[in-house]
Amino acid sequence: MAGTLANSEWLRTLRSEATARHHLLCFPPGGGPATAYRELAQRFGAGVVVLSAQYPGRQDRLAETPITDIGELADRIAEEVLAQGRIDQLSLFGHSMGATVAFETARRLERCGQQIATLFVSGRPAPTFLELQRLHLASDDELIRDLERLAADPAPVELLRNEPSLAELVLPAVRADYQAVETYRYQPGDPLRADIVALVSTEDPTMRPEQADEWREHTGGAFERATFSGGHFYLDERVAEVADFVGRHLRCA
Repeated sequence: MAGTLANSEWLRTLRSEATARHHLLCFPPGGGPATAYRELAQRFGAGVVVLSAQYPGRQDRLAETPITDIGELADRIAEEVLAQGRIDQLSLFGHSMGATVAFETARRLERCGQQIATLFVSGRPAPTFLELQRLHLASDDELIRDLERLAADPAPVELLRNEPSLAELVLPAVRADYQAVETYRYQPGDPLRADIVALVSTEDPTMRPEQADEWREHTGGAFERATFSGGHFYLDERVAEVADFVGRHLRCA
């Protein structure tokens, strides 16, 4: 009998439904908490349950040591999903670093027999992309400068310069996530059986829109690329558009 994903150490419910027709498990971008997808979650229609992974080192897991390896994050999240039983109509959504964590989690889930309907990957090149930056070894000032470069609104990031106590709380998780991304190396394997939908924005400084097409090589199912206007965190400004687009896919699954 199929189960329903529930709150746990690693999973946080953002949108619940008495009758779950589809589960969407989200994976936060680097430095982000589970609540990064709170607004997106509320935009979906009836029957869609939305959860988000909660990585260590942020919010109620602030006291825990952040994990600096994408494979380990995927291992732990996949274990939690599998421990809750087989889930019908499960899709995964990840933005930026979260796209790579979602991909690796999908690989693990499929190997263990959990079917994935669709993997939505947003704002991140395909897994074979080699990240050459080493910002996880940089100074706090350089890390903050890169966060400002990517932010839709750099004003909140500037608080990290002016509030050292806030930076002391936030930057360890950010640095760990940069390390996870910059040290990730794709291990060849069978393509996913899940469909892949790659979402990309027109002005993302971390990738070119056409790079999203390289995700096609990682699925034996259908592939689609969708382009939205905006920068790296276009989701913050296009949340209704993205929810409508993803929701249409979930209804068709």
